[in-house]
Amino acid sequence: MTARSKALICCALAGMAAFATTAYARDDAMQALFRDLKPYTDDLARYRFLVKQAPKLPVDDRMVALQLLASTQNELGLYTEALALFPIDGRKVYLGAIPEPSEWSAEDAVQTIARAANGRQIVMINEAHHDAHTRELTLALLPKLREQGFTYFAVEALADSDPDLMTRGYPRWDSGSEYVHEPLMGEILRTAVKLGFKVVPYDGYSDTTDGRETAQAKNLYQRVFANDPKARLFVHAGYAHIDKATGRLGDAVPMAARLAKLTGIEPLSIDQTQFRDANPRLSLYAYDQIVARFAPTRPVVLTQRKDGTPWTSEPKLHDISVILPPDQHAIEAIKQAPSWYTLDGQATAARVINAVTSRPDWLDLGGRRFPLSISASLCASTLPCVVEAFYLKEPYDAVAADRYAFIGSNARTDLFLFPGTYRLRARDSDGKVLNEQTVSVHMGNIAGE
Repeated sequence: MTARSKALICCALAGMAAFATTAYARDDAMQALFRDLKPYTDDLARYRFLVKQAPKLPVDDRMVALQLLASTQNELGLYTEALALFPIDGRKVYLGAIPEPSEWSAEDAVQTIARAANGRQIVMINEAHHDAHTRELTLALLPKLREQGFTYFAVEALADSDPDLMTRGYPRWDSGSEYVHEPLMGEILRTAVKLGFKVVPYDGYSDTTDGRETAQAKNLYQRVFANDPKARLFVHAGYAHIDKATGRLGDAVPMAARLAKLTGIEPLSIDQTQFRDANPRLSLYAYDQIVARFAPTRPVVLTQRKDGTPWTSEPKLHDISVILPPDQHAIEAIKQAPSWYTLDGQATAARVINAVTSRPDWLDLGGRRFPLSISASLCASTLPCVVEAFYLKEPYDAVAADRYAFIGSNARTDLFLFPGTYRLRARDSDGKVLNEQTVSVHMGNIAGE
């Protein structure tokens, strides 16, 4: 992979908010892609555009387009498909000793992190932007950290353009970057506001990685610690922004390290992007071995049996490594089929449409959400279409409680929802409403009206 391709990939991973204005888009093909994509603010319309345009690009540029497409699939609730499509394996290879069950125990990640956060002022956790599984743990940690006295919650995906978020109580489409459109991110923001956190946008934009890290750290310092030096802050960021030393970002000093220098406060840094079920068709030796030895069924942290010390794969970069369990519902056809994945400059398009599409098993959030069966019949013979469930008291410009985009006419699947009443809506990529109904989700049954 060329240096130019790596730079473009870093841009895609960093976010999509400044498509045509940065120096990352260095050739005509990418500039044209970013320019033409910018008007597509609707996720389904953006999906259709990227599916059509990605195969036309040179291989290096196609790698970036496919990252954008995978992120869009994630936002549309196509979680398994997003993992299968993502064109690179971004998990850092671990070459150290694999922990042994005789010395280490797999403990619940929420409880372990909450204990480690006791007495700390800054806790940081990361995500992979195209993998909503890396948001489940943050949602579960919010009430635990609020109980401990954390009062600020900073989210990379938020923008300064929505000052009414905290009074309104729910995120809208324009509350931040496209990442906010994903339902679990919406749930994170609703929960933070409901718990009484002061929600802080902090992302910064720059033509360089180092410039962006600097801007993020300065924003966090100015918006939190400059006026409240004893503040307790929980940060949800992307990838290597939470690193406490240089390494994964080359020579650039990560945001976490810069904030530590500005405040004099060492953050508790938690990585959950390395040991996860990244691309369902790919294996990673260390992850596979850890899963085989400890058989996690929920996010776990390995702790030393002798003293309870949490395990980390990179002590210089972060304090805790989270192990996310593999998805037991991953579609076998997608696991085995060739897709856009490439490491050698060769990319081949392949699409698998299944009559029954099983969504990831973690979507029930430990049994707190319940499945609502839906099918492409809601789309009134118009495909692709997206079926969305909205909380009854929230308008249609709110982030959906869950959603799923139907691409094939023979598909059926489940939405996962907390008990309550919802407005179910199906629409096409032009925004035309195809179906509307009210549904009530109960712990034992589901009713439609």
